[in-house]
Amino acid sequence: MGIKKIAIASFTTIVVLLFQQSWLAWGQVKGGYWYYDSGVDASSIDSSLYTHLYCAFAALDANTFQATLPSNVFSTFTQTVKRRNPNVNTFLSVGGGFGGNLSLHFSAMASQSSTRKAFIDSTIQLARSNGFGGVDLDWEYPSSDADRNNLALLLQEWQAANQEDSRNTGRAPLLLTAAVAGSNQISSLQYYPIAAINDYTDWLNLMVYDLFIPEQYRSSTQPPAPLYNPGGVFSADEGVSSWIGLGIAANRLTFGLPFYGYAWNLVNPNNNGLFAPAAGPAQSSTGSMTYRQIRDFINNQRPQQVYHSAYVTNYCYSGNTWIGYDDTQSVSAKIIYAKGRGMVGYFSWQLIILGIAAYAESNRVQLRG
Repeated sequence: MGIKKIAIASFTTIVVLLFQQSWLAWGQVKGGYWYYDSGVDASSIDSSLYTHLYCAFAALDANTFQATLPSNVFSTFTQTVKRRNPNVNTFLSVGGGFGGNLSLHFSAMASQSSTRKAFIDSTIQLARSNGFGGVDLDWEYPSSDADRNNLALLLQEWQAANQEDSRNTGRAPLLLTAAVAGSNQISSLQYYPIAAINDYTDWLNLMVYDLFIPEQYRSSTQPPAPLYNPGGVFSADEGVSSWIGLGIAANRLTFGLPFYGYAWNLVNPNNNGLFAPAAGPAQSSTGSMTYRQIRDFINNQRPQQVYHSAYVTNYCYSGNTWIGYDDTQSVSAKIIYAKGRGMVGYFSWQLIILGIAAYAESNRVQLRG
């Protein structure tokens, strides 16, 4: 560990302590998703910074419609993260956005009572046998009236099986959550069964990111996860308001924070602001970059860095490369926003080595100082 990393770690500890005091006054969920194939070991997670950790993703077998574990690391996840924080709640997250046919498999699974039962029973069994305290449904995304109706049945039957399992075992029921589209820009919210969600889940994790990405907006740079959108319709604020308008109470919603961003190729390096002319994604085929990759780019290329307060987004540029992402300023503003809306908390996709609390709150502490 170099001197710079030691300094960052020390600053992280100070900020986390300050942050925890302010957050616990109102929020109940400080969550994070850990992806088993991310290259980040579960043992490196500082679970003392979190109340809820999601282990992602259990797969859905397209033939049996049972949930399955793609790696044996799932069996040790809870034990590993509880070493630093015995009180942290762990979830088995099922589904995710990887795999082109996964949404179709979820639709098929939810369409019949027998396949729903196979799925439900397998998730409860996997959660119980591997020490998880909850199950998280990440169906990306229901997309028809049939999906909505079948998802309502799935949630109802899932909660009924969960309560029966609790009675039979004498253990507390599993928590049931769902990761959902955070905006109509991502997927139509009309295909979510609001009454069933209210009745049968504990809360929703709003994926209020990936609103504007280079694969879809190739010709101009964009804020990938804007809190506000003064020049358009879709934003995280629009998504939160839409869910509340549909009938989900704010205190049953968590706000999603992306620990990654997207890179565009600038047409003209001298025209480098938001919505500057672009020629598709940079750095990779999709333009996606992890926060660690973005920080490496900043450290190596020394780009110009900008925080745009109207959209609440960060971006940087060097040469023909332009990157939109969330950094301390934008995440701080989003957490303050979530608190103001009365939301139950936040979560991140996905965990990085530095804790989300320090990442999100460092700029806020500086401003207060």
